[in-house]
Amino acid sequence: MHLWYLKHCKKAVIKPLLHIIKLFSLRREKFYSFIRQATGIRPVDISIYKQAFIHKSSMIKGEDGRFVNNERLEFLGDAMLGAIVADVLYQRFPGKNEGFLTKMRSRIVNRTLLNTIALKMDLGKWISVQSKIDITQTSILGDALEALIGAIYLDQGYKVCEQFIVEQIINQYVDIKQVAKKDSNYKSLLIEWGQKHKQSVYFITEEKHVADGEAASFIAKASVDEMEIGQGEGMSKKEAQQNAARKALEVLADR
Repeated sequence: MHLWYLKHCKKAVIKPLLHIIKLFSLRREKFYSFIRQATGIRPVDISIYKQAFIHKSSMIKGEDGRFVNNERLEFLGDAMLGAIVADVLYQRFPGKNEGFLTKMRSRIVNRTLLNTIALKMDLGKWISVQSKIDITQTSILGDALEALIGAIYLDQGYKVCEQFIVEQIINQYVDIKQVAKKDSNYKSLLIEWGQKHKQSVYFITEEKHVADGEAASFIAKASVDEMEIGQGEGMSKKEAQQNAARKALEVLADR
């Protein structure tokens, strides 16, 4: 009787445990397959890619006791994306000046476009996030894409990361010729930069003192976190602010 009871208990415990292990293994295999399909890459360390999909709202504790999320990978991926897009634009537009290249990069590396690309790549279903958060109404999708880029760089190196950005992102989802035709709103781009980096952006605009008979003009100053980084002049307040924002974006691009 005692032996039968032990065997029965053993089955009752082991069977559900094996089922859980099987489900976990199946999900791991599906995630690996997804990464291969989405990136064209054979991951070496799949754990780095898993971290790329952990939002801070559902971060987990790592083996060293520290909490883990995708923000560090996002930081790295953002830098890699900006550098590689800059290189692509530099090669593709040899006759264009710094202002044009900065404007083009800002149009490509912006949160709205990155969110759209991440959505098309179906990254959302793998993001670990609190259930009450609607990821389509935040920057979480675009952040995960940048974190994925960071993971690829750490796992595969610069060349593979560059290949992924050029072939799987730019060539697949970005029409550079069409982007070049669009009128740019530098002020909106600067404000968007501030929102992304959690820094305040504001403008101070004053009318320029002119001699009698001269047309009125305006001077605008663009500041980020109370530091003036761009100044522009124009025949209207709007034009002055746009020029100030353009100068500010050029300064930020050099940092």
